[in-house]
Amino acid sequence: MDDKKIIFSGIQPSGNLTLGNYLGAIRQWVNLQNDYHCIYAMMDMHTITVRQTPAELRRRTLELLALYIACGIDPEENIFFIQSHNSAHAELAWVLNCYTYMGELQRMTQFKDKSSRHAENINAGLFTYPVLMASDILLYQTDYVPVGKDQMQHIEICRDIAQRFNSIYGDVFKIPEGMLPKVGANIMSLQEPTKKMSKSDPNPKAYISMLDDMNVIAKKIKSAVTDSEGVVEYREGDDTKAGINNLLSIMSSVTGRAIDDVANDYAGKGYGDFKADVAEAVVETMRPIRAEFDRLMVDKKYLTDICAKGAESARRISGRTLAKVYKKVGFVI
Repeated sequence: MDDKKIIFSGIQPSGNLTLGNYLGAIRQWVNLQNDYHCIYAMMDMHTITVRQTPAELRRRTLELLALYIACGIDPEENIFFIQSHNSAHAELAWVLNCYTYMGELQRMTQFKDKSSRHAENINAGLFTYPVLMASDILLYQTDYVPVGKDQMQHIEICRDIAQRFNSIYGDVFKIPEGMLPKVGANIMSLQEPTKKMSKSDPNPKAYISMLDDMNVIAKKIKSAVTDSEGVVEYREGDDTKAGINNLLSIMSSVTGRAIDDVANDYAGKGYGDFKADVAEAVVETMRPIRAEFDRLMVDKKYLTDICAKGAESARRISGRTLAKVYKKVGFVI
């Protein structure tokens, strides 16, 4: 293998990807594929910490793959696979569970958050989720994991587990680093602009799904929360301008223009004109992606063949790590 670093990333197929996912992460990943060996997984095992409708989960898993490709991530240059198609993830997770402390897991912010939102189903999988995530990453001797700030805590516990295991058994795991997205694409909710745009938001008007109809996208932007001031101006840290700040960030991200330059275009103009232009810019960004997605979804065999090929590669790479771990802990192999 050449000296390119390894990137591992995965997204749960538990809801539709949003404009925030695209601008904050996926679009940047397209540029990474030239300089890194990239491994992308559809994390279906992680999704079942919350009850799923089986047919919907299967459909969304293939939709997620199709969206990755439609956004420009090349299946010939990167490894794509479905997490549950590689049993090494669950196998390593069990071993790592035995090297992870209860106190560490109890401190996880996501566990506290999901426990409060799913009080009727606080299951063991929800509690040990970070260990499976550590397994996902460590299996591939990963150098970098693209994450948002809200996921850095999981990278930290992954590093702690790996270092603990290495301190006992020697140099088994590469210690991964989180790769934060470049500044400038932190997309917020359209209805509560002090909160991050989320695919799990119960209010569909709060986020733009990458699978939304173009007319729906335009309508959501035009109904986005703003303020009564009527001035298109970016004021960082000013919650009263959070809605306009967010729309300016979106416009800047989809056009590639500086936020101040965008704001200057609307000096003396009202929010109606501004929102209409933001809507048009976002629609024109999403339109070709949606067209390619629709074309790919017609050919399910093409998508499942990519998954099969990717799973084979993933099993081969991860198998080396798992065999080393099994030997180190004393299993007969």
